[in-house]
Amino acid sequence: MSTNSIPTEQQVIKWMDELSNWKRWGEDDQMGALNLITPESVKQSISLVNDGISVSCARPLDTNIDAEVYRPTQRLMLESGEGWQYHEKNTDFQIQAALEHLSMVYHGYHITHIDSPAHFFWNGKMYNDRPSYLVSTNLGATVNSVDNAKNGIVGRGILVDVPLIRKVNWLDRHEGVMPQDILAAEKKCGFEIQPGDILFIRTGQLRRTLTEGPFSPPDDGSTACQAACLPIFRERDISVLGTDTSNDMIPSGYKTVTNPIHQIGLVQMGIWIIDNANLEELSQICKEKNRWEFMVNIGPLRIVGGTGSPVNPIALF
Repeated sequence: MSTNSIPTEQQVIKWMDELSNWKRWGEDDQMGALNLITPESVKQSISLVNDGISVSCARPLDTNIDAEVYRPTQRLMLESGEGWQYHEKNTDFQIQAALEHLSMVYHGYHITHIDSPAHFFWNGKMYNDRPSYLVSTNLGATVNSVDNAKNGIVGRGILVDVPLIRKVNWLDRHEGVMPQDILAAEKKCGFEIQPGDILFIRTGQLRRTLTEGPFSPPDDGSTACQAACLPIFRERDISVLGTDTSNDMIPSGYKTVTNPIHQIGLVQMGIWIIDNANLEELSQICKEKNRWEFMVNIGPLRIVGGTGSPVNPIALF
């Protein structure tokens, strides 16, 4: 298949089996593609830190409500700093400190988060042939949970800056990232994606939002990697995929495979997925240094039974 052709739905469904990593690391495996990050590759990623520069790849976590936020984060200040200075505080809590309660649905279109292999299902199964009912209402994810990444995710990061390659400000919302974009970035920027790499792909969608204002992905559509990219993800054996989108084109263009990057990348291949990254500053640093590889440190929260976690991925140069 050409690196510029869009696969049929029949082909995409065939990839469910052809690209699968089920049982590759044993019947009991819950780490998925994180198995591709080895102690040696971690040490190699550390060697990429030469300048002492760190860059956040997360969006601010706020309580704003706009078109992208259909389940807004809620903050309840249990205790604030108001009233202490003039001895007007009316509280039973005598310690001068602030306390807050945050409530959020991090899966969605605006919070930077990582998906564990328990997040998506296909035909009642999740990663490594486990039944979907093992993610229950009462207990959450009893297998494949985000807590399996409790020791953090550290490795070599790569940025594919698609607008740079195409010489545009951003991709159109109904236009997907194609394999040829990834191959062109390797050639232009002088890197080669290696097994275990943490692959970031910038579409410029966040830049467009910051320029033009919020939009509604379900109503207005969203760019992301087209399903055609899945074979190259498997061929290069990436461990984590992160983009500045929710990682599936909206609409996908397929009737039954509504979220191919999640349904194949996460369920079949065990690739952990970072949605809604902020790659704007990272892109600028990479262009300034003409360097597209760096160390990445991701520390998911240890949410017992969690199907994912808010994260602040840090790129280090």
